[in-house]
Amino acid sequence: MLGGMSMHRSGSADLPLHSGRVPQWLAVRMAALGRVIVEAIVQEYGRAEILRRLSNPFWFQSFGAVMGMDWHSSGITTSVVGALKRGLAPLQRELGLYVCGGKGVHGRGTPQELAAIGDSTGVDADALIRASRLVAKIDGAAVQDGFDLYLHAFFATAQGEWCVVQQGMNGAQREARRYHWLSDGLKSFFDSPHAGIEGRNVGIIVNLADARAERSRRAGLALANAGPERTLAVLKQQRDCGTLDLFTELESTQAPAPHLTLPHHHEVRATDVTLRRLHATLAAAAERGPRDFADLLLTPGVGARTVAALAFVAEIVHGAPSRFSDPARFAFALGGKDGHPFPVPLAVYEETLRVLKRAVGRARLGSRETLAAIRRIDVQARALEGRVGGPAFEALVAAPGAVAAG
Repeated sequence: MLGGMSMHRSGSADLPLHSGRVPQWLAVRMAALGRVIVEAIVQEYGRAEILRRLSNPFWFQSFGAVMGMDWHSSGITTSVVGALKRGLAPLQRELGLYVCGGKGVHGRGTPQELAAIGDSTGVDADALIRASRLVAKIDGAAVQDGFDLYLHAFFATAQGEWCVVQQGMNGAQREARRYHWLSDGLKSFFDSPHAGIEGRNVGIIVNLADARAERSRRAGLALANAGPERTLAVLKQQRDCGTLDLFTELESTQAPAPHLTLPHHHEVRATDVTLRRLHATLAAAAERGPRDFADLLLTPGVGARTVAALAFVAEIVHGAPSRFSDPARFAFALGGKDGHPFPVPLAVYEETLRVLKRAVGRARLGSRETLAAIRRIDVQARALEGRVGGPAFEALVAAPGAVAAG
């Protein structure tokens, strides 16, 4: 959850594997939009809030969708991490926020990147490097769930706070699983530490990072210290069991975590969005905007479509955790790279970027009116939720140019 997040697993979701690459024209714009959204959140809530957001699997998926990625796919993880790493690189010292690692060889270079951050900021790099390696080992070896890790991204602040986003792949199942970690409140790496795990259960899972596995960890350590003969004897005794169930005698006292199912179908369907929220967002942008957001609307080049896109961005910056249960809805901000629910409108993308850059730039100079105007779009949307209607879902998808008209 975004505020006061528990260090237990906050949820899970199915992520279908999705092939293809982000075209360069979109990658450049994603880096710019990701950068300005992060700047806005830091301006409003501070660096620690960015880490809390990134450790929320529902917000992370919505964040990628609002930047123009396909709303449902595993590709959001690589694309968002890459966009933030490129976009934040020029101002990481100014923000005090650093993005390390990435996919494949980039992930393996995380310790070197963290060491460089330690040299330039004085932060305890050894502690960050240990956390990075231990998190990777836990999700790659202590948690044996059928997914092979191929991405490791480490987000750190100049104060030593951190968040990790990792992703694993199960090629046979055509599924991906994303793992989220957050340092805030983390008392132990072996006390159910995950902020959230996304992915479908594909069989029996061994999770030695679970608090309930403490006895199993002690037994494993004792076997390792006793030498191979005792370990082999235990394995021979258990060979007829098929697998070792580490939690047979232990009951979980935790409430079940929420589960987000992301389907394999590519198009956005009415069942994938909360229509009342979609209508409220569009109504706030189109119907109430002229009365409440004059400064915003008088910005040269800003039209109805841009205000609608900004309404979704405002929710990403200011929205409550409960509002990210349907990431597909955020694809209505700037479309998706493969044309779902509509192709990315470049002119609207550029206008949205221009307004956000202007708002963040003014806020740096002490004038927060434009950022406040964008925030009021989200406030207005929440006020209108459940009180306004709009066109049928099919009409919204068929005529995206009329989205902002509600």
